[in-house]
Formats: sequence, structure tokens, C-alpha cells
Amino acid sequence: MADSGKSGKSPNRGGPISRRQARKRAVEMMYEAAQRGADAVMLLADRVGSVEVDPIGDYTISLVEGVTGRKAQIDELLSEHAQGWTLDRMPPVDLAVLRVGVYELLWAEDVPDPVAIDEAVGLAKELSTDDSPRFVNGVLGRIGTIADRLRAVL
Repeated sequence: MADSGKSGKSPNRGGPISRRQARKRAVEMMYEAAQRGADAVMLLADRVGSVEVDPIGDYTISLVEGVTGRKAQIDELLSEHAQGWTLDRMPPVDLAVLRVGVYELLWAEDVPDPVAIDEAVGLAKELSTDDSPRFVNGVLGRIGTIADRLRAVL
């Protein structure tokens, strides 16, 4: 009998990891690294292949590496478009969600803009406060309106 991966105990260590799961895992890694004052890529490297943690999918790795590599650009955009909010004032989970969302919006070529925004809003609903989805949607929506121009210069 084939295991669908839902039990998490299949021979291939849990089956394929969905993009939604990969995004959530990337947000969790970014959040944990920020809380520890650690580099997210180094934290990721410590976890990949470890039997003590759930398997980490390729898309999670791609997101963590991508966000980390473009963090200065992403944070600059967030600072410009998070009206009335500094990065320091943002809830850390929201900041991690926004960083992943901006990365997908601008640099994940196979993710349509509305999907990047919707997925980030969904993560904010799942992981953060009641006000967070509206905040995340507003910030990413503002960036999304100029995404084509940004992609041309970034």
C-alpha cells in the first residue's frame, strides 16, 4: 500500500513537500534566524540532511538563500512601502513573511504576482496576529503595483 505522505512516515522521509509547506518552513527559518541573531543560510545548512528535523525541501532552500542574498534590497523596499512602519517596529513573524513575499514577488519567476501576495497573506493568517494579513496584503500590494518596473531595475 502506497503512503501518500500525510502520515509523514514514508520511506522517502515524508513525501514531496508542497510549495505552501516550503514557504512556511522558509518563514520559520527566517524568523528563527532573526530571533537568534544568526545567519539564515547557516541555520539552514545546519538543518539540511539532519535526522533530528523534518526534511527541508528544495524550494525552502531556494527561498532562504534568495531572501538572504537580497535582504538589503528587500528591506529597502519594505522600508519604503510599509507606510508608517519601520522594520524594527514590525512583528518579527510579519517581517519574515514580508521578506519571503517580496522575494517571490520580484525574483521567483515561476510564481505569479497574485500568488506570491496570496500565499504571504495566508502565512500571515496562519502564523501571526489578526491584523497581520491586512498589513501584509497592503505592503505587498503596493510593491506589486510597481513590480514590473522594479524587476526591470533590480
